[in-house]
Amino acid sequence: MNNKWGKFCACLITGGIIWFLPIPTGVSEPAWHLLAIFVATIVGFIIQPFSIGIMTFIALTVSALTGTLTPAKALSGFSSNVVWLIVAAFLFSRGFIKSGLGRRFAYFLMKKFGDNSLKLGYTLTLSNLIISPAIPSNTARAGGIMYPIVRSLAGVFGSEPGPTSRRIGAYLIQTVYQGDNVACGITMTAMAGNLLMVSFAANTVGIHLSWGTWALAAILPGLISIAIIPYFLYKYFPPEITKTPEAKEVASTELDKMGKMTLQEKILVVVFLGAIAGWATAQFTGLDATIVAMAAVCIMLLSGVLNWEDVISEKGAWDAMIWMGGILGLANNLSEMGFFKVFAKSISSLLVGVPWPVALITVFLIYVFSTYGFASGIAHVTSMYPVFLAVAVTTGAPPYLAALVLAFASALYQGLTHYASGPSAIFFGGGYVDQRTWWRIGLIVCLMNIAIWGVVGSVWWKVLGLW
Repeated sequence: MNNKWGKFCACLITGGIIWFLPIPTGVSEPAWHLLAIFVATIVGFIIQPFSIGIMTFIALTVSALTGTLTPAKALSGFSSNVVWLIVAAFLFSRGFIKSGLGRRFAYFLMKKFGDNSLKLGYTLTLSNLIISPAIPSNTARAGGIMYPIVRSLAGVFGSEPGPTSRRIGAYLIQTVYQGDNVACGITMTAMAGNLLMVSFAANTVGIHLSWGTWALAAILPGLISIAIIPYFLYKYFPPEITKTPEAKEVASTELDKMGKMTLQEKILVVVFLGAIAGWATAQFTGLDATIVAMAAVCIMLLSGVLNWEDVISEKGAWDAMIWMGGILGLANNLSEMGFFKVFAKSISSLLVGVPWPVALITVFLIYVFSTYGFASGIAHVTSMYPVFLAVAVTTGAPPYLAALVLAFASALYQGLTHYASGPSAIFFGGGYVDQRTWWRIGLIVCLMNIAIWGVVGSVWWKVLGLW
C-alpha cells in the first residue's frame, strides 16, 4: 500500500510541477493546466499506483473540480463513437464465445493449421490483411472480427488471461494486433484516419493521393513487415505451445462432438456477415461503423444469442469504456484548446534552414512518438498531421513523399501504447498481456517497422520517383 501511495505521489508531483511552471506563449492557462493533468495521468498509466480506470476517473474529477474543464467537457469522451464501437466489439466477442461459433471456427483453423503456433500466427495476420482494404475501420475489423477469433482460439488451447496467458493467447494477441497496424498502412481504405489524411493532404499542400499511389508506395515495405512480425514475436515473445501435432486430431474429434451448427450459431453467422457488409460498404451507404456494430449487438440480443446479463457482466467492455472514454476526452479537449498546434509550430521554428531529408526524418520521429500523448489515432491525425505535413513541405520535402511518410507513420505508431487506437483498447482489454510488456513489445516492433520502412521504403520510393 505504501508503494502504491508513493507512486501516486509521484504522479501528483509531476502534474504539480507542470501546473506551476511558466506558461509558454500562445498556450492558454486552462490548456496548460489540462496538460499537467494529462501528463500526470499518463505517468499513472506507466507506473500504475492504481488501475488505469481509477487513474482516469481521478483525472476527470480533478479536471472538473479545478475548473480546468466543465463537467460536460470532462465527460465528453464518453460520447465518442469510437468508445461505443469498442464496447460493441467486446459484446460481439462474447457472442462468438457463448454461442460456440468461435470454438467451431477455432477448431476449424486448428484442423487446417493447428500443428504449429507460428502457422496460426501467419494465418490470422494474413486473413486480417486480406479483408483490410474492404473494411475502412480498424476497430471494426481487428476488434469486431479478428479479436473474437483470436480469443476463441486461445480458449481452445486452454490459454486464458492470467497464469495460462503465455501458452498461446498472448502470442496470438500481439501478432494479430501488430500485424493489423501494418495492414492499416498498406491501403488507403484500411482505416478511417487514412481517408482523413487524404483530405488533409489535398487541403494543406494541394496534392491528391489516389488509392493506387498509396498502395504501390506501401506494398513492398508493408509486406516485408507482415512477413517478419509473426516470426519475430514467435522468437522474442514465444508461446509455450509451439508444436501441437495432436491438435488436428483433437480438433477433428471436437468438431464431430459439436455436431451441426445450432440455430444461434447460424444467426450469428448471418449477423457477422451482415456486419462485415455494413462496414465494407460504409463509404457508399454512409452508415457509421459504430452504428453497424450496435445494430449487430441488438440483433444478437433480440434473437437470444446474448441476453442482458451477458452485457452487464462483460467487465472488459465497461473497463475499456471508462479509461478510453476518459483519456479520449482529455486529449480531445487539449486539441480543441490549440495546445498541439502551438507545439507543432514551435517545432517548425527550430527547423528553419535544415536540409529537407533531415527535417523530414525529425518531423517523422516527433510525429510518431508524440502518440504517447494521444488516446486516439483520429485525434492525433487531426491535431498533428496537417501541421507537420506543412512543416515538412516548407523545408523542401517533396509533397507526395512527405504526405505518404506521415500517413504510414499514423498506422505504424499505433502499436506503441494500449490506448493509441480502438483495437489497442480491445486487444489489451482482453487481459493477456500486461501493460509494461505491451509497451515494451510495442516500442520494439515500432522501431523495427521504422527501420524496414525507412530503409526498404526509401529505396522503393526513389524507384517510384517520389523523391
